[in-house]
Amino acid sequence: MLSQKEMDNLKQIAKAIAGQFGKNCEVVIHEISDKSAYSSIVAIENGHVSGRKVGDGPSHVVLEQLGSGHDDAADEIGYLTRTPDGKILKSTSVYIRDDAGKICAILGINFDISLMQLVQSSLGEFICPQQDQRREPERITLNVADLLEDLIRQADELIGKPVALMNKDDKARAIRYLSNSGALMITKSGDKIAKHFGISKYTLYSYLDSSKTGGD
Repeated sequence: MLSQKEMDNLKQIAKAIAGQFGKNCEVVIHEISDKSAYSSIVAIENGHVSGRKVGDGPSHVVLEQLGSGHDDAADEIGYLTRTPDGKILKSTSVYIRDDAGKICAILGINFDISLMQLVQSSLGEFICPQQDQRREPERITLNVADLLEDLIRQADELIGKPVALMNKDDKARAIRYLSNSGALMITKSGDKIAKHFGISKYTLYSYLDSSKTGGD
């Protein structure tokens, strides 16, 4: 865990980055702690970009870190995200470690490139009509309920078939993905996940136990 002085320094850096790049640049600090599965944002500059505020819930990156518990995660630079109102952001997540090397905070930078993308798209259609299909940007959520829905949708996409057509191995693989993404840290997520996949909570946790022992 960062000391108060270290956290204050991090907040100072966040304010400087936001000031340098202007109102379209959101800078957010997530604290990694036992409370982070519900409320991880401890500081945010230009929060109007994503509509978030101090005290709001975790991002996908934060929840995944909580779920994995690994401290060797590499910084993620320049990936795309999408806000609830449709803005496209160019995002960076920097993992902050304490003296023991444990990840204790994440510094996120989100720059609104929506207008730039419109210009790029217009120029691209004019210059080269055939555009390569692009990956859908990850959605920025405002609460853990929306985040859980996104993770479940991603698990379905990973399997590549409707739940009704999934066999036992498919469901076990999807649930392992959700576990590794930190989804099960969300309150009452087990009930929602079990209902989605049409299984009991006992079966849900048996899938998780089997994955830890090297089973299906």
